[in-house]
Amino acid sequence: MLEAYYTVKGYGEAEIVIEKSRFIGYVERATTEEEAVRFIQQIKKKHWDATHNCSAYIIGEHDHIQKANDDGEPSGTAGVPMLEVLKKKKLKNTVVVVTRYFGGIKLGAGGLVRAYGKAVTEGLKAAGIVERKLMRIMHTTIDYTWLGKVENELRASIYAIKDIHYAEHVTIDTYVEEKQKDDFRAWMTELTNGRGTIAEGEHVYVEFDVKE
Repeated sequence: MLEAYYTVKGYGEAEIVIEKSRFIGYVERATTEEEAVRFIQQIKKKHWDATHNCSAYIIGEHDHIQKANDDGEPSGTAGVPMLEVLKKKKLKNTVVVVTRYFGGIKLGAGGLVRAYGKAVTEGLKAAGIVERKLMRIMHTTIDYTWLGKVENELRASIYAIKDIHYAEHVTIDTYVEEKQKDDFRAWMTELTNGRGTIAEGEHVYVEFDVKE
């Protein structure tokens, strides 16, 4: 599992007009090739009357699935430039479709490359980009007398509280990066004078918005 990677937050779409041609960029997250193909087919069905529905996707931890389709545009002027935008932004598990309605003015190879690239870029802005970080859930169990102090310290720290469970004792679940696990354990032990019980939980990915 990767410690961190970038992907899109979810669905997004944006439209641009260049020399009277409409370019509509569609973006979605896809964790399998089947999901990517299904999304492309949905857009093609929606815009069955479009001049072109070009597409690209990049799937897998190590980007082992990469596809680009020009859908009738001159070879290399649509799908590949679209894929290059995804690669430049270091995105994983992302599928994009750009629908074009021809406006009567030819753009030339360079113009098409720029138009399809820009449509993807605008679609990505609409969708939003996130960084997914691999976190360990750490369970800290304490007596109620320690709850106020520990909770306040945690909320003022770099660590994010996931849940607080109230039973005979209180258990606070906290998201901690794997590399910070030992530091967290030492800090929590010091904070509770060794009275807390700290246990490691499962790995989960937590998403953080990426500012453009």
